[in-house]
Amino acid sequence: MVQRLVAELGPWAWWVAGIVLLMLELLMPGVFLVWIGIAAILTGLLSLALWGEAVWSWQVQWTVFAALSLVAVLIGRRIVSRRGRITDEPHLNQRGQSLVGRTATLEQPITEGRGRIRLDDTLWTVQGPDLPVGARVRVTASNGRDLTVEAV
Repeated sequence: MVQRLVAELGPWAWWVAGIVLLMLELLMPGVFLVWIGIAAILTGLLSLALWGEAVWSWQVQWTVFAALSLVAVLIGRRIVSRRGRITDEPHLNQRGQSLVGRTATLEQPITEGRGRIRLDDTLWTVQGPDLPVGARVRVTASNGRDLTVEAV
C-alpha cells in the first residue's frame, strides 16, 4: 500500500511525509520532528528537480533524506540551544547559588567548622571559621545543601 502511494504521489510523497512529521510535532511537542519534517520537505524539493533522472533511485532518496535529517537536527539543536541566553534569574533553580553574597546572623554558633544561619524562611547549615551566636557572616559559596561563610 505504501509503495503504491509513493508511486502515485511521486516526488510529492516527501512533501506529504514532511507535513505529516510537522503535524506529529504539534501532537508530540519536543522540537525534534520539526527538523526531520524539514529534511523530508527539502528531499521533496530535490525530488521535484531530479524525479526523472536515473540516479535518483529510492536508495539515493533515503540517503539524502538521512543526511538532510542529520544536518537539520544539528542546526536545530544549535538554534534551540539555551547556552548563552541572558536571563534575569540565572540561579532560578539553584537556591544555594542565589544566596552567595548575602549576609546573615548566626542562629547557632559555628563550632568545629559547622553552624546554622537563617536566610528568609530557611535554616541553612554553614561551614566556616568558629564564630559565636549573633556574629554577622557573608555567604561565599554553596555546595548543594551547605553554605560556606566568612565573618563580616
